[in-house]
Formats: sequence, C-alpha cells, structure tokens
Amino acid sequence: METYLEDASGLKGKADEVFAPSTEEELLAILSEARGAGTPITVGGAKTGVTGGAVPQGGWAISMEKFLRLEISAGRAIAGAGVSLEALQAAASRTGQFYAPDPTERTASVGGTIATNASGSRSFRYGSTRKHVLGLRVALIDGRVLHVRRGDAVDFPVPQIPLPATTKNTAGYALSPGMDWVDLFVGSEGTLGITIEAELQLLPKPDDVLAGVIFFDGDEAALNAVDAWRSLEGLRMIEYFDCNSLAILRQRFAEIPVGVGAALLVEQENGDIDFWADNAPEDSWFAASDSDRERFRKFRHTLPELVNDTVRRRGFMKLNSDFAVPLAANREMLERYHARLQAHTLDYVIFGHIGDAHVHINVLPKSEDEYARGQKLMLEFARQAVALGGTISAEHGLGKRKAHLLEIQYTPEQIEAMKAVKRRLDPGWLLNRGNLFPAL
Repeated sequence: METYLEDASGLKGKADEVFAPSTEEELLAILSEARGAGTPITVGGAKTGVTGGAVPQGGWAISMEKFLRLEISAGRAIAGAGVSLEALQAAASRTGQFYAPDPTERTASVGGTIATNASGSRSFRYGSTRKHVLGLRVALIDGRVLHVRRGDAVDFPVPQIPLPATTKNTAGYALSPGMDWVDLFVGSEGTLGITIEAELQLLPKPDDVLAGVIFFDGDEAALNAVDAWRSLEGLRMIEYFDCNSLAILRQRFAEIPVGVGAALLVEQENGDIDFWADNAPEDSWFAASDSDRERFRKFRHTLPELVNDTVRRRGFMKLNSDFAVPLAANREMLERYHARLQAHTLDYVIFGHIGDAHVHINVLPKSEDEYARGQKLMLEFARQAVALGGTISAEHGLGKRKAHLLEIQYTPEQIEAMKAVKRRLDPGWLLNRGNLFPAL
C-alpha cells in the first residue's frame, strides 16, 4: 500500500483504502460509493509527479494503472490513463510517428501528464500537452462519463482569467469564455474529473535529428547563443545547464571539458552540421549516430536523478521551482536566481528549458536552517516571476506542495471564479482535495 502513498516529490500521505480498478464500470462503482459516503478521492498513476498531486491525505486512493488501452493509427493514438509515455512513444515509433510532448520522466502516465498539462524539452517547438490532446473520456464524480472532443464547448458560463505572458503555463484553471471541455480538463490536476483515456495527436517522425551539447565559458555567452539561435528553422530544443549542474554531472560524464561554466543541449530537425561547426565552441559534442543521441538524452535526464539522490541522502524533501517568465525577462530572472542563491550560500543547480525562459532551480539543503532559507527564497522568486509577467508553474502543476503559490499569481476574485467551476463539477469537493486549493 505504501507505494500508493508517495510521489517523486517525497511527500508522504495516508489513505483508508486503495483501489486499482481495471474497467470503467469498476471505477464508476467506486465513485458512486465515495459520493454516497462523502469520502474524498485522490487519483494517481505512475507517481512521477513532483508536487504531491497524487498523494492522498486521507479518504480513498484510486490508481489508474490498469487502464492500458493503446491503439495507434495515422495521426492519432487512443491511450488509457495508465499508459506510460515510454510505451506510447515506442508504439508510435513503430509506425513512423511520435508524440511531441516529452516530459523528463518517460515512465509518467498519460493521465498524469494530462492532469498537469506537462511539457518538457521539446515544448520549445511543439508546446505543452494541451496542444496535442484531441479528445478525452472523463469520469465525473456524479457518475457521468463525458466523451469530449476539441471544439465541444463547456455548457456553462466561464469567466476570463488572465494568462501570463509566457510560452507555458499550468497554474490553476485556464478559464476563458467559450472554451472547450478539453482545455478545461487538461491542467486541472484531477480536481474536476478523472481521465479514463485520451485521443492524442501523433506527428510524422522527422527524417533526421541533429543533437549537440555545446559548452560555454559562462552564462553570458550561453544566453547570447540562446537569443541568436532561437529562430533557427527546425530547432526543437534548447536546454540549459549551469556550472553547478555540470559539476554534478561529472560524476557520470567525466568527459565534460574542464573550465566550462555553462552548457546548452540542442536538437534540430534536419539540422545543418556545418552551421554548428562554424558557430559552436570547439569542445562541443555533436551526435553522429542514434547511440550518441541517446547519450545526450541520458546526459539531460541524469541530472535530476543525481539531484534527487543528493536530496534524499541529505534527508530533506526536494526544493525546486517551476517558474517561467516572458522571453524578454529570461536574462534578468536567471541573473537574479544566481545572485540570491549565492548570497545565501546555498548548494543549488539550475537547469532546464531556457528556450521558454523556464529553468528549474533545485536547492540542495544540508541543514534545517538551509531548508528554511531555501523555502523563503522560493517564495521570493515566485513573486519576482509574477511581477515580470510570468507564472508560478509552467509544467508540473501545483499539487499539494505548491498550492499556496496560487494566490501569488491570481487575485482572490480570480481564485473564487476557479473554485466556482470546481463546485459546479464537484460540489462535495471530493476529487483530489488539496490540489490547487487548500483542503476544506
């Protein structure tokens, strides 16, 4: 049972009972019983989330792990909520297609990525999960099952909630008049309904993908490159690693050049190697084969693994950010991160989706005092991101661990408008209680 009471954030929970239905009928029977008893329901899948969204704080827990239908056809996939991204990508690849969203954790489930509107490194070119969902089958707490497709308008009035001036956002409900059901459910963190399965857009695999890890003396040169390369045709990824990230990665990649202060991981569809040879520093790496590209993928994905291991060994929960700012504020925000973290003499790494002005801070505290100072800095950074026109959550959602940040981005009136939508679909406030809004 313990495996259902914790997620990748390290948050631990409790549940009176855990269910893993394998059919829609079984799921609806559980919801009916919970509704009649007024029992809160927490829905989970692969438990790869980093905000505690799938961690129950009492009541019943439902795992969607057995909803594994997967059908691939031209331009689309039908995937059950429990299907992993790894399984989806493998099946699509066999037909010469791919699913564009690529969150770092490939074992994440389709249902979880829809709940958080997840994105990943390829969002620079392809955007977040929301843009690739064609339809949803969703169970509501009242026993109805909605099968909605793009363009099916919500059948009740919805107000306009202002969106941040960022390329990515998954903080709260993205409400707008005339919106469709798909956009309402995507990113709602399981608080409005339970995704049973989804119809997802697949794209043709590109003929060739050029990948490179490009090293720089420091942030200034790396940021200049980001600005210069942003408009390159076919560029689908620009990922950043600060000097502290490179120092940790040397545990597994001793071949990282000595003396470098930052790096960018890039991918370009049908790229021009001559361009990169002329414009990249001499010590950079470029993929000449599938195995090289896989090495670069591991380079990117190894960093959060090493960070998580460090935090666990030190005995603390992870302190990490998901803030994004408008592209014009990219440089200002990154400079502020480094300056304030260094002023507080904290161990940290900064890495991630710099092409979207969306990098992740991970503070690695060694004491209770450092943990407390790290928490205060995260609040400071959240307020600064919003002041610059940004968001408190670009891809991971708020879950339970970060629900307190919602009031930084939205006014009380805007939050009340979101709660009104929640009450309309879940009047007993039973679904994923504690996500986005404080528990009743």
